[in-house]
Amino acid sequence: MTTRITVALKRLFEKNRIVFWYDDKQELREDFESLQLENVDKIEIRNNEFSIKHRLLREQPKTQFLLYKEDKQPEPLKNWLYDIELANTVFKTDQAAIWLSELELPGEFSELVEKHAKFFEPQGNVEDARSLAELRKQTLKSLLDSDDTISQVRLKMLAIAAGVKQKGDARLDVLLELLMAEQAAGNTYSFIERCNLNEFLWQQVAIQYGYRSDSPSVMDFVFELFKFSYLAELTTGLQGISLDSDASQKQNMTNSSLVFFKRWKDSRTHQGTFEVLSKKCTSDLNIESDLQLRTLNEILDLDYFELIDVKVIHDLVNGVAQRTYSQGEVALWCRQRRQGHWYKKYELLYEAVDVASQFFALLDATQFEMSDASQAVQRYTSQWFKLDQLYRQYIYALKVSSQHSLLGSLTTQIENLYVNNYVQPLTNAWQQHVDAMNTWQVPDIEPQKHFFKKYVDGQYLAKKKKVCVIISDAFRYEAGEEMVSRIRQEDRFEATINHALSSMPSYTQLGMASLLPQSKEYPLQLADNKTGTVLMGELSTQGTGNRDKILKTILGGRASAVKAKDLIENTQANNREIIKANDVLYIYHNRIDHTGDKMQSEGEAFEATEKTFDDLIKLVKKLTNANASNVLITADHGFIYQNSVLDESDYLIKDVEGEILYNDRRFVLGKGLTCGKSLKSFSGGELGVVGDVHAVVPKGIQRLRLSGSGSRFVHGGASLQEVIVPIISINKKRSSDIRMVDVDVLRSGSTVITSGQISVTLYQVDAVTEKTQYRALRLGIYTESGTLISDSHTVDLDLTSDNSREREMKLRFLLNQEADSANNQEVILKLEETVAGTNQFKSYKELRYTIRRSFTSDFDF
Repeated sequence: MTTRITVALKRLFEKNRIVFWYDDKQELREDFESLQLENVDKIEIRNNEFSIKHRLLREQPKTQFLLYKEDKQPEPLKNWLYDIELANTVFKTDQAAIWLSELELPGEFSELVEKHAKFFEPQGNVEDARSLAELRKQTLKSLLDSDDTISQVRLKMLAIAAGVKQKGDARLDVLLELLMAEQAAGNTYSFIERCNLNEFLWQQVAIQYGYRSDSPSVMDFVFELFKFSYLAELTTGLQGISLDSDASQKQNMTNSSLVFFKRWKDSRTHQGTFEVLSKKCTSDLNIESDLQLRTLNEILDLDYFELIDVKVIHDLVNGVAQRTYSQGEVALWCRQRRQGHWYKKYELLYEAVDVASQFFALLDATQFEMSDASQAVQRYTSQWFKLDQLYRQYIYALKVSSQHSLLGSLTTQIENLYVNNYVQPLTNAWQQHVDAMNTWQVPDIEPQKHFFKKYVDGQYLAKKKKVCVIISDAFRYEAGEEMVSRIRQEDRFEATINHALSSMPSYTQLGMASLLPQSKEYPLQLADNKTGTVLMGELSTQGTGNRDKILKTILGGRASAVKAKDLIENTQANNREIIKANDVLYIYHNRIDHTGDKMQSEGEAFEATEKTFDDLIKLVKKLTNANASNVLITADHGFIYQNSVLDESDYLIKDVEGEILYNDRRFVLGKGLTCGKSLKSFSGGELGVVGDVHAVVPKGIQRLRLSGSGSRFVHGGASLQEVIVPIISINKKRSSDIRMVDVDVLRSGSTVITSGQISVTLYQVDAVTEKTQYRALRLGIYTESGTLISDSHTVDLDLTSDNSREREMKLRFLLNQEADSANNQEVILKLEETVAGTNQFKSYKELRYTIRRSFTSDFDF
């Protein structure tokens, strides 16, 4: 006790010359006598008041004194030292007084510490309990300000009881978030009750958020908060709950509760808590029944329950399948949902719906007219390929999301339309031009075997420039077009796409050989055996090692062939040595064909395409970081794929006579071959190869049966999807060429806020393109001192429309209770964006408003 008394007295003497000490229980004499205080004289009061007063005021007017009386404090009329006592202070030795002294709080706070004594007392006898009590006390002292009221001190005690340690976090919203994280069942709330702070808590919640209950609890507050926030955005009450109750709750709770709810919902820190409590309230509020009766437009802006996303997607799927929504509406709604809490979980389903809507709209507007083969290729590479691309994107979203039942109606339609209304009509129309060909070529379309001469040599080697050629097996044209867009989104990267007509048959061995430098001394030749190998003269082109030999044979030592996997796994130093040692480098990548050509994995062809995009981006960056300036990407062939199981009618009888050397699902190689009307034969000369071995391919998209082989992913035939391959040219610039869109705030002439909410319109100045990228902003209304007085919105400005009116985004801000203190003052609408690589924000733009709210503005009339 003596140590604590010493500390308390020293603190009192820092502000007072004279301290009175009344030992009314007559048990602290020993402490008084043993007490040693530097520069303080000790005097005991024992009927010697007049001599003491003379000494204090006349003899030693500057000396500090401790006056001890082993009795209770005298009544004022009987206290001859009362005037001196009033001018100085009294040291009390009860526990509450000691706590007040330690906290440096005046006597008027004694009732507060007495009422909440459990806050200061150890909760148990163990040393840890005493340490925690001391820590609470020290934390409270650090949070106190000299002008704190009793309510402010009590709020800080409550915040510390809930786990707050920082001064800026001693707020009602912060401690409520901590209590909600415990779901009202942990030790924290029990401790608040033991400290007798719970009544104050609910009084403050009622004042600030309008929550009132005869039996308040954290879970009941959560329940009412979810209910109110949900109802606040709707025009009618919950269907499964008394509407009178809903109306009452809606009237009681305030804008501040909705602002608090939205901030808590969008907080990364409390994301897990929100999701757990949202799930519980979904059941308790019978949200599923209510959503059954809601229209899509009613709930598009809501994200308080995961079931809302389920409902939105369900309605979008049905609406798109039944063609009741336009493609523009679906795109807008899917983009609108991106801001929602659960969007990432359901992103693939929104993507599937959006893509399906685009597919239907494009197919409805497409006619497969082609006057000749050149026009067919031109229209495929400018328009029709998009249907293959959308089909791939839809099937990818379907497969990865695994929501086959939900998307069943869409999937059935898309499968039927893709095959019967797109692939078959297109291929049948194209086949007429193929049938008319005397040689495998299309006027004005570069053949694949000219690739090296035109692109590698013509654009780079002849100009003394190095070049890297990436050949991705089965990387068809539609994927190449998307690849260009993805590359262009990378800073300082530029990419363009062209196309070529692959060799026939469109299979790996011939396609890979055709991409090598062609030479009269090393003509292309189909091997006269059962391997399907392609030779250049006497040299085999099969495998990376043989292609490396051919490059070195024809071009000399400064040309090599390597596997993409090796370059990706190499160090930057090793890759630089490889680039330095070669003028031309062929790089072979094989994920799509490796996946699709196997019966067990052919259904994963589109997942393999998605991974190929990532592989190629990584590979291009590896090459450019190793000082490669010029990169080409192309493919040996494309493919046709359908996700649904083939019908019996999709197979052809192998109506081929002659010496069959090699056969696959879409072609046959041999000598002296003849075939029926459903197949077309090409001689070696017509194929552009030497020798007697020639080929037969099916007309249209039908397959030849092949034991032990898949049938949905095939290539080798003459369809446009198989024979049109991309040629992508990539170079890296020295300076940045990426910028973000500019954003303005459109507001009416008034800059005055007269109610509890304000609407603003964001205007995205530019459309998002590959090089003009979206801007993510956080918006809120703040006071001059930086206090947030509204809800906060985080939005992505990523609109792609060329129509400026379609690049507007409306937002509504709700003011909270703290906005009242800013009435008749200027406030700031802040637009902030994240600092790259951090969770911090920096200012983008600011607009000033003045709050001028009448006292009637809070009434609902």
